[in-house]
Amino acid sequence: MLSGSLFCGLPPQGESIKVCRCATKKTFMNICIMGAGAWGTALAIHFAHHGHPVALWTHNADHAAVLAAERCNRRYLPDFDFPPALAVLAQLPAAADLVIVATPVAGLRSSAVALQAAGLGQVPVLAACKGVGQGTGLLPQQVLADVLAGNGCIGLLSGPSFAQELAQQLPCAVTLAAANLSWIKTLSGALNTPVLRLYANQDVVGVAVGGAVKNVMAIATGIADGLNYGMNARAALMTRGLAEISRLSLALGAEATTLMGLAGMGDLILTCTGSLSRNRRVGLMLAEGKNLQQILLELGHVAEGVYTIDEAQRQAQQLGVDMPVVQVLHDLIHGKIDVAAVAEVLMDRRPKVE
Repeated sequence: MLSGSLFCGLPPQGESIKVCRCATKKTFMNICIMGAGAWGTALAIHFAHHGHPVALWTHNADHAAVLAAERCNRRYLPDFDFPPALAVLAQLPAAADLVIVATPVAGLRSSAVALQAAGLGQVPVLAACKGVGQGTGLLPQQVLADVLAGNGCIGLLSGPSFAQELAQQLPCAVTLAAANLSWIKTLSGALNTPVLRLYANQDVVGVAVGGAVKNVMAIATGIADGLNYGMNARAALMTRGLAEISRLSLALGAEATTLMGLAGMGDLILTCTGSLSRNRRVGLMLAEGKNLQQILLELGHVAEGVYTIDEAQRQAQQLGVDMPVVQVLHDLIHGKIDVAAVAEVLMDRRPKVE
């Protein structure tokens, strides 16, 4: 049973959530969500359920037509119908109060370019993706700022969250982070619901690194689980994984307290243990002896941790940060070590003072 203020206002288990617009005054925002994958669709469904007019944008006109006709995203998030307040677009709207980019990190720059071209370059924008730019090492907020010069309202939506559960309107708590603290606090209040609790944070580096590198750690724990190393080993890997995330984050200028919160420890716990975790599934399939290309084909979704390994390893080397879990996974995906030896190598490190 949930208690206290974290999810206050939730109905008893089994009862549906009804959106009431009369009890309190609420400002409703016109929200454009770029990216009609599982996470973008879940966010669109959620905010539309809670009174915000939502435009769900996809660059693929055929996909948009199917979504609009079926009023459901059967490919990425089946069994969840679109609320009436959710519109599907293949062209960006003429105006919006907020843009949420929920594409994979690889599509973030092109999405920002499309925003700029549509005259929406100065609209407040959140990146709802977790990863690092390939070949650049740029964090999501840095990619947006690089394209949307002069936009003073760029932030992140990050934290422990599975798309399917949010679409189902199960309780969730995440972080909204931006250098512009006044804006992000106001936005958190405007978007907060009894289902999705939003907590403002100014440490964009810590939130971004926590969200990106926890996916790498989930691959490691998936391998350990797949090799039947047990829950003790999983706990050890998660603890050491959090230490590695913290070391890299601090070296990049983050605050230590951020990594103890939703965008750090919270997201790590969920991604390393949840059955819906794509990155953990990658680790499980690696433990079965499948090759990475086969795994990504079977997965059918982007697993950002796979693409974060190289960048995290590169930054760790440049900054002199000790990240043995990242290093072992880097060696694995580049064929320098066999998967059966990964967990053994990780657990056989020389003992030292914690």
